Amino acid sequence: MEDKIRILLPEDEVDARVEEIGKQISADYAGKAVHLICILKGGVFFTCELAKRITVPVSLDFMCVSSYGAGTKSSGIVKIVKDLDEPLDGKHVLIVEDIIDSGRTLSYLTEVLKQRGPADIKICTLLDKPSRRVKKEVKVDYTCFSIPDEFVVGYGLDYDQKYRNLPYIGVVEV
Repeated sequence: MEDKIRILLPEDEVDARVEEIGKQISADYAGKAVHLICILKGGVFFTCELAKRITVPVSLDFMCVSSYGAGTKSSGIVKIVKDLDEPLDGKHVLIVEDIIDSGRTLSYLTEVLKQRGPADIKICTLLDKPSRRVKKEVKVDYTCFSIPDEFVVGYGLDYDQKYRNLPYIGVVEV
């Protein structure tokens, strides 16, 4: 049985907003290089599209982190499954996420990465669910869209490993 997907953000709207954020990042990092850290797996689609729209020099690395907990709720315990390949010393780091809800993972990750000597760390997300935020100290520097507390798929986000390749953001309706 196929799931019903309601379009929340159509492809053209997502593309236009990623273009805007790319221009904003390019202006903010003018004269500098930016080191993107893509949070796998969901962040890869957004990171690639964003990187194509940034006009300053870009380098790229990947991390995979996991929050363990029962069911769909994070326990707040974060495990680094795949660490970075390169050091961060002196780099202008931009963590790129697909979606932020509780903020627990990013709060932990930011603290870990600060200890690696970057010039600075900023956060960029495709989607933000501010109503779910537990870690209020997580400062998101670039947000494409704030969305309601709904289960979304597409543009890298999945439901049981399905729907990552949708070119839009949709809501799984039960």
